[in-house]
Amino acid sequence: MQRMWYVLHTRSRFESVVNDGLVHKDLEVFLPKIRVKSKRRDRRLMIRVPLFPGYLFVKTDLNPLEHLEILKTIGAVRLIGNKNGPLPVIDEAVESLKIMVDTASQIVTSGRVFKEGDRVVVISGPFVGVVGTFVRYRGKGRVVVNIEALGQSAGVDVDSNDVEKVPNILP
Repeated sequence: MQRMWYVLHTRSRFESVVNDGLVHKDLEVFLPKIRVKSKRRDRRLMIRVPLFPGYLFVKTDLNPLEHLEILKTIGAVRLIGNKNGPLPVIDEAVESLKIMVDTASQIVTSGRVFKEGDRVVVISGPFVGVVGTFVRYRGKGRVVVNIEALGQSAGVDVDSNDVEKVPNILP
């Protein structure tokens, strides 16, 4: 079997632990990290965080022993795939990600993209827990969210990192 890249789902905030564990087992691993401003208000640092929180890439041929060793790594959950098994990622995609994150002079941004009318919930800040409707981007990482209460609506300006889309729950 040919060695290919696969996406490995990890426990929350265990990406580096899993990465180190797999490197220790002599496996080829890629954990793309980007530079972002620290969210702590008392600091103005640039920190490196995973580009895809909860995921990393591992190159394997999926032989049963190696597959088991990957899954036995502390913090590893499962290889992403379907009912037929793990699905490979094309080499060009991983190589493109490597080039992108190696470009230290640029700050790469990632995150959610909201459309007008999306239901969102505020996950941190003074409005934590409030559910509203996304109105528009205001620039510099700010968004306007329309909050409805008592038949009235009010638009609030919040940090885009403090808002998440409410998942659609279908019956």
